Amino acid sequence: MCPLRVALLYNLKTNAPHVPGEPVDAAAELDSEETAQALQVAMEAGGHHVTPLEGDLDLYPTLQRMRGDIDIAFNICEGHRGDSRESQVPAILEMLGIPYTASKILANALSLDKAMAKRIWMSFGLPTAAFQLMERGDEPLYPALRFPLFAKPVREGTGMGIDVHSIIEDEAQLRARVEALIAAYQQPALVETYLPGREFTVGFIGNTLAPGQQPLSARFAPDGFHIFPVLEIDTSPMADSEGAVYTNRIKSDHPLGINYLCPAKVGAALEQELKHLAVAAFQAIGALDVSRVDIRLDRQGRPHLLEINTLPGINPTISDLCIMARAEGTPYPELVNGILELAARRSGLLN
Repeated sequence: MCPLRVALLYNLKTNAPHVPGEPVDAAAELDSEETAQALQVAMEAGGHHVTPLEGDLDLYPTLQRMRGDIDIAFNICEGHRGDSRESQVPAILEMLGIPYTASKILANALSLDKAMAKRIWMSFGLPTAAFQLMERGDEPLYPALRFPLFAKPVREGTGMGIDVHSIIEDEAQLRARVEALIAAYQQPALVETYLPGREFTVGFIGNTLAPGQQPLSARFAPDGFHIFPVLEIDTSPMADSEGAVYTNRIKSDHPLGINYLCPAKVGAALEQELKHLAVAAFQAIGALDVSRVDIRLDRQGRPHLLEINTLPGINPTISDLCIMARAEGTPYPELVNGILELAARRSGLLN
């Protein structure tokens, strides 16, 4: 790939705006300086010229001034506010006519809103737990839902709003938990059937090929995707302190002792099903270039889609996607530049 002029767009935790009364994990989705620096180094190692920019209120005028000097943006901005905040920077880029990596406006909005993603998956016949969206906390529980249930904010990631109290055993717990989530995160609560089985995440890069189009390179399968080894999240070491729930505290503090098993020890049939479901979930919402899909087994061992992250964490040390790439021997620069190349191809920037 020819050298590109890349705008690296991110939201750093250190620059996050804060409001009184916000939850303690309000900035959990935002990135670290380590991640931004690693991305810049990786793309520069690929021969590209990189300009790092914070995705704040100054981004639009900055990009407007620079757009003649930018070929493409590498976007990892999570956004600071709003129910479709992950779509705000893609919208700016499209207004300015600047190509960018990863999913577009609609897919980012759908992936952030877990209820909308689940509705779409259901329309495609993809398995996901039965659920109810609660906007007040006093709504009657759907008759199809039975305890135990699981509750979380409908539009958050990185385990925000998830802790030992997320598994709900009775009506009193349900009402208290839902009201607390609505008050803390200022958004509806997603209440769904609790899935007690093993938890996996499937990460991959690639895009659905157009008729007659060939995969980008030999590393991609004939369908246009490269799927990394499946990662199992074993929370059992944290059962005493976290209730074996994959909480924000676990996700943000890897030294806690959780087991990340990659490649996961699963049979060939289950592995194939997990990978198929992940790509199908990606295609159903129209995602692009890269994603990570979380899947959990029910009591009978059947997989169900939990959520999709169209802007998966890409910290070279602790992010799940990078753990999976590392497990198969893919160097970090190759992962990063592979995502960039996929977006460049879509945008007509490849020779």
